[in-house]
Amino acid sequence: MALVPALDLRPTMTASNDVAIAHAPSNLEAEQALLGALLFDNAAFERLGDHLQDRHFYEPFHQRLFAAVEGAIRKGALADPILLAEQFSSDPAFQELGGVRYLADLVDRAPPAANAPDYARTVYDLALRRDLIRIGGDISTTAQRGDAELDARDQIEAAEQQLYQLAETGGVSSGFVNFSDALQGALAMAAEAHSRDGGLAGLSTGLIDLDQKIGGMHPSDLMILAARPSMGKTSLACNIAFDVAKNYAWEPQPDGSRKTVSGGVVAFFSLEMSSEQLAMRLLAEVSGVSGDRLRKGEIDAMEFGRIRDAALEIQEAPLYIDATGGITLAKLTARARRLKRMVGLDLIVVDYLQLVTTGAGGPDNRVQEVSMITQGLKALAKELAVPVLALSQLSRQVESREDKKPQLSDLRESGSIEQDADMVMFVYREEYYLSRLEPREGTEEHFRWQEQMDQVKGLAEVIIGKQRHGPIGNVKLSFHSDTTKFGNLARDSSRYDPH
Repeated sequence: MALVPALDLRPTMTASNDVAIAHAPSNLEAEQALLGALLFDNAAFERLGDHLQDRHFYEPFHQRLFAAVEGAIRKGALADPILLAEQFSSDPAFQELGGVRYLADLVDRAPPAANAPDYARTVYDLALRRDLIRIGGDISTTAQRGDAELDARDQIEAAEQQLYQLAETGGVSSGFVNFSDALQGALAMAAEAHSRDGGLAGLSTGLIDLDQKIGGMHPSDLMILAARPSMGKTSLACNIAFDVAKNYAWEPQPDGSRKTVSGGVVAFFSLEMSSEQLAMRLLAEVSGVSGDRLRKGEIDAMEFGRIRDAALEIQEAPLYIDATGGITLAKLTARARRLKRMVGLDLIVVDYLQLVTTGAGGPDNRVQEVSMITQGLKALAKELAVPVLALSQLSRQVESREDKKPQLSDLRESGSIEQDADMVMFVYREEYYLSRLEPREGTEEHFRWQEQMDQVKGLAEVIIGKQRHGPIGNVKLSFHSDTTKFGNLARDSSRYDPH
């Protein structure tokens, strides 16, 4: 029995650029061969991998047929011509192609099941080429027509985003996602969390008590870490970023990509400090040598040896630092996408939020500009499926209160930050404020002050003011001011403990 001839590839006009494409890249014979192999032997479906989807088929009926085959197999049901013919009985395209005879022809001419992955790769590759042609047409049309709302740089960003999505997922954004697909993704996340030590659903911060409170740093989340100056927010961000980078481990995937199994690749956008200053902090943390003495050169030969050993230990950590001052959101986004594509990316740290700009032509209102930045960072977290940890300043109104513990209302330009963030954390050290209230020595007040200082010395608090995924609350940590290192309080025996 001969196969029904493949449909004619009549010249089509793209809606975006009115350029006729005489032959859109496609291979209906490959699509028919793949579908025939699946109908003949449902077990061949397991060899295809997860990258091929129904939208990658050129012929619309083939899209619906593949979706029906996939749905039946995933449910554990049989996908054969007789059962599928009943399902498509009211489909006009199915009747036009020959009905059940078309399915029977597919099975009759089916290649060996072992060849199914080769045909799948052909179908997938051609689908990507069609998407490239469509994106290229859109880029050309937009550039020629011009747009009052989009300047050339914005168009470049939009084009880069489309190409990135195509490279990462094999197709441009598809809009709605079926709930069953979302459910499978949620189950996969739960299974991965269950298999990890400690049951974390996200990246570990390296601080056990904090991890237990927030469940790790979740992909697609925008986390804000805020504090007044000298509280140690940059130090805490450095501690977290370095712990993620130094614990990085991966395993190869069948398609040649790498899957992160521990830690991750970190992009650290340091808008305030240079890359050398940031590296100096990490050296102090790892070597245990005071950062202040390290900067002044007041170290002996033994300490220098520890610093050299620490440098050798951490030099291979996948921590990428961008110290561009006043970087625009567009550049930050583009560089993060590029790093994700070329090396991989598991965490983005921005130090700090108020130093990011929207570039030329941004709104005059600073609150509106910060709103655009937080929305952009949240969108970037979702697009790259990585957590974004953005540091933020607090307003001076904290200093005017008797209780210096920060609140959500203390965030500078707070409305958008509080709204867009999935989590807001504050760093608070009572020792910092108490040390500035020292009474005159020898007085009874000084004695009481010294007792209070002994109780709070080396203590820090992370206040979780907002968390979409869990409860708010406080987490106590240890803090070594010499090395600007945060640690696990109950488990950190080296912390000064007056009791």
